[in-house]
Amino acid sequence: MKILITGGAGFIGSALIRHIINNTQDYVVNVDKLTYAGNLASLTTVANNPRYTFEQVDICDQLRIREIFDKYQPDAVIHLAAESHVDRSIHRAEEFIQTNIVGTYRLLEVARGYWYRLDQVKSAVKKSQFRFINVSTDEVYGDLAACEPPFTEQSPYAPSSPYSASKAAGDHLVRAWLRTYHLPTIITNCSNNYGAYQYPEKLIPLMILNALQGKKLPIYGDGLQIRDWLFVEDHARALYQVLTKGKIGETYNIGGNNEKTNIEIVYAICDLLEELVPNKPNNIKNYRDLITHVEDRAGHDKRYAINATKITNSLGWQPQEDFDSGLRKTVEWYLANPQWWKKILEKQK
Repeated sequence: MKILITGGAGFIGSALIRHIINNTQDYVVNVDKLTYAGNLASLTTVANNPRYTFEQVDICDQLRIREIFDKYQPDAVIHLAAESHVDRSIHRAEEFIQTNIVGTYRLLEVARGYWYRLDQVKSAVKKSQFRFINVSTDEVYGDLAACEPPFTEQSPYAPSSPYSASKAAGDHLVRAWLRTYHLPTIITNCSNNYGAYQYPEKLIPLMILNALQGKKLPIYGDGLQIRDWLFVEDHARALYQVLTKGKIGETYNIGGNNEKTNIEIVYAICDLLEELVPNKPNNIKNYRDLITHVEDRAGHDKRYAINATKITNSLGWQPQEDFDSGLRKTVEWYLANPQWWKKILEKQK
């Protein structure tokens, strides 16, 4: 296959591209605007592969996106391009509306026109085989009380932040293009991802890198917010499984079966660093001493949890990493690759 991936220079997108190039014979066209979180350094191991191509394009630029479809004739689209940081969405919501809603609409329109034309042009792409996979989040479901069962694919949407609201809107557009225009779409909703190459604004890399520098480890409120954690390489495997085996019109929840409070995550990171980096900066006695509780985020969801039974039963996917093994691999990667994250921290100064 020739797969067009939007947002391929981001955290999840780059993991998916590395998985496809390293484990299949498929071709990848990476379309990414290269915003602050897009980083081609995450793709250096595959950048020179003849089955990989990069195009720096904003998905909101409908003309350029149409040119890319016509040029590369993709068999499938996996749409990951998004603004994704909740804190940023609270203070700068317009960027999220533009990318996550308008950008998704324009991509759907180009895909629809391309798909309609496949029967009319001489193309190796078969109309019946084309797929549009929309990668979304569990945050569209809102949050859960401690006693409630995890989200399923039938859970109602109740987004809490501008970010999750914009992703919910994108999901609704995808379903509308399926229902109204019969565009062959599939939606996935994933839980919190973690792993190598994650931008340092996210919880796990932020805590790792702050601890290594002897900086405070800021925890919102009491730190008892619960998230389900999914190793990014497991997510990449799941997305490829959805692409190759998923059923048109279906939604698949992808979770790691690892519910943890934020404070548990930070404690685990500190304990791993005690083992792996015993020589601490700034004469710190214990990494846990850096933990600082700060004012809670506005509208902070208390708990997310994913029921991934459907994708396991119907597509045969399940996570290969438990949280302990995945977190250790993640911490070890950041320790072994300072050249990747130090460049990012320099730009933030």
